[in-house]
Amino acid sequence: MITDQFGRTHNYLRISLTDNCNLRCFYCMPEENYDFTPHSKLMQADEIDTIARLFVQHGVNKIRLTGGEPFVRKDASKIIRNLGKLPVQLTCTTNGIRIDDMLPEIIQSNFHSINISLDTLQKEKFLKITRRDYFDRVLRNIDLLLQHNIKTKINVVAMKEINDDEISDFIAFTKDHPVEMRFIEFMPFSGNRWTSNQVMTQKDILDIIREKYDFIPQPMGFHDTAKQFSINGHKGSFSIISTMSEPFCSGCNRIRLTADGKLKNCLFSKKETDLLTPLRNGEDILPIIESAIWSKAKTQGGQLNEQFEKINASIIQNRSMINIGG
Repeated sequence: MITDQFGRTHNYLRISLTDNCNLRCFYCMPEENYDFTPHSKLMQADEIDTIARLFVQHGVNKIRLTGGEPFVRKDASKIIRNLGKLPVQLTCTTNGIRIDDMLPEIIQSNFHSINISLDTLQKEKFLKITRRDYFDRVLRNIDLLLQHNIKTKINVVAMKEINDDEISDFIAFTKDHPVEMRFIEFMPFSGNRWTSNQVMTQKDILDIIREKYDFIPQPMGFHDTAKQFSINGHKGSFSIISTMSEPFCSGCNRIRLTADGKLKNCLFSKKETDLLTPLRNGEDILPIIESAIWSKAKTQGGQLNEQFEKINASIIQNRSMINIGG
C-alpha cells in the first residue's frame, strides 16, 4: 500500500484524461479562449494503462476518470476498455453530454457509478453557467443511465446568488429519481474568482433543506468525503461535500494524476510530481510515487486555512480546476 507520513493509505486514483471540455463553466475554466494541452503532451492510452497497473499492483482498488470532460478525448473508448480489465471499482465524473455516445463502453467496462456535474435544473441558468446549450441532452442522458440501472450521482457546486435558490428543487428531484444528489462547497482555484461569501456551507444547505424536508443522516465510512442523508419516500438521497467548512483530510485516500502526467498528492497542493517524463525515459516511477505521497501535507495541501472565511484566494498556488481534473 502507498502511505504518507501521517499513516494514511492511498487506494483511490483519480486520472484526468484531458483538460479539454465541451462546456465553459466559469468556476472551472478561467476563460472562454482557454489553451488546451497539446495531445502529444498528454499521457497516451498505453501510458495511462501502464501507470494505472502500477498503482493497482500497490493497493489501488478504485479508479475515477475525470477531465476536463473525459468523454471528449478521441481515444477515450480504448482507455476505458483497458481500465475495465483491471480489478478495480471503475467510476467517472462527466458533464453528461456524451453519455449516449459512450454508453456501450460504459456498460462493457462495468462502471460502478457515474457522476454527472449539473449545477442547475433551469435551462436558461444552465446556459448562463456553462455558456453552452446542452441542458436537455444532459437530462436525457441521466434518464438513460437510470434506464440501464447504472448508479448515478449528480454533482452540484452550491454557490450563493447562483443556485442557492434551487437547493429544494434538487431535493425534490430525488423523490422520483433514484440518484444521489451531491452538494459540493465552492472551492478556490486559479482563475475562478472565488470569494468566501459565495460559499454555501454544509450548515447553509441543511438549513434550507430542513425547511421542507425531514432527513435522516446515514453512517459515514472512514474514507468518505460525502456526508449522506436520506428522506423517507424518496427514491434517491442527498449528500454534502464540506471541503471548506468541515474538511475531511484525516481519512484522505486519494491520489490525483493530471492529464499531462503530473501527480498531485492533494487537490490543493501547489507541488506536483512529474511521472510522465521519467516513464518515457524508462525509469522506475514507483519510488517517485512513494516519495510524493509520503510528503503529503496533513490538511488541504498545506495552503488553505481551515477557517475558510480568512482564505486569500489570490495567493493560492494551484492550477485551474479543469487543469487539475477534479
